[in-house]
Amino acid sequence: MLRRTRRGGARAVLARVPDRPVTGLVPEQVDATDPAARRVLTETGAVVLTGLPAVPDSLAVAAALLFGTGLRELYPHRTRRSVDGAVVPLHADSFDLVVDLAGTPTRRRHPDEDHVLVMLARQAPTGGGSFALDAHAFTDSLPQDLRTFLAATDVDLYGRWAGTRGLPATPRVGRHIEYTRGGRRITRRTDGAVPLHRDPDTEYTTAMLSRFTAEVDRVQPTLPRFTLAEGDVLALDNYRCWHGRDPHTGERATHIQTLRTADAG
Repeated sequence: MLRRTRRGGARAVLARVPDRPVTGLVPEQVDATDPAARRVLTETGAVVLTGLPAVPDSLAVAAALLFGTGLRELYPHRTRRSVDGAVVPLHADSFDLVVDLAGTPTRRRHPDEDHVLVMLARQAPTGGGSFALDAHAFTDSLPQDLRTFLAATDVDLYGRWAGTRGLPATPRVGRHIEYTRGGRRITRRTDGAVPLHRDPDTEYTTAMLSRFTAEVDRVQPTLPRFTLAEGDVLALDNYRCWHGRDPHTGERATHIQTLRTADAG
């Protein structure tokens, strides 16, 4: 397992799978108050922030330090605890969740959250190493027909989770690769994607989604691993990078906060 790079050593580690290169990330470690953290995040898509108290409130502080007046929306933080946890596969954080609070529709998650902050609150006795991937580079390396599918085919991004309390009844239609009005690329990864209802190309779409999953599963074991210390905050460009973690024994806990910046639209 690779440990974190020292400050000043931001780098992308080239992990190889048969027939093509794939960029796995080992984020640089930067003090949360250092203005260089924003530069590292912009350049590489990931940075590990240090020096903040290991409490949930530090996520909001980290967001303010990173984005300043560019910060637009903070969604409610969530704490995730697991005991003898299984692997969390590569994914980008996104969810479409609007709740009714005293008669007022209130958004608690957004399909296009453009950054995610993950603080390690409790380290597992063994295992639990993190990994991250430059999803733009990865999908650009896929066979042409699969790249075309990801960029040109509408799917129901959360259809596999239909019936989950709080999800909207209206399908969330989108493509795996899209662009914002400002030209920023989004490369999505969710295990909730299914063909649209009564899609005439359902068989084709299902087959391509399966191929996409197989390609992701193929690259995941090759990625370099890095470890977080308790209190470290992994900040990710959620449009560009996917992340996950290895299985672990014992208890492990993280605090997670997703957000949107002025560049999300």
